[in-house]
Amino acid sequence: QVQLVESGGGLVQAGGSLRLTCAASRSIDSMGWYRQAPGKTRELVARIISGGDKNYVDSVKGRFTISRDIAGSTVYLQMNSLKPEDTAVYYCNGFLGGRSYWGQGTQVTVSS
Repeated sequence: QVQLVESGGGLVQAGGSLRLTCAASRSIDSMGWYRQAPGKTRELVARIISGGDKNYVDSVKGRFTISRDIAGSTVYLQMNSLKPEDTAVYYCNGFLGGRSYWGQGTQVTVSS
């Protein structure tokens, strides 16, 4: 069993920055961030794998950066130039041994 705990969400004005952190109970090869806005489906925001490859949804490219610690058990999402449309609950995801694990989510609210 893998536990994921997110932190770092909050309220910020448009143009501001936030940094999300996800701490896993063990190292995980593939970790990522998803988000779900009210009335919308959950979408992948960014993912990083153990080799360092990263991918981002087009809407956040150039603004968000995903990274991880050397141990591979903590993943970060640096979010800059935030927009009101980035408002959502952000979920950490880890994929290990054919199973997908989720954190409890952290709210990010961007005011205009």
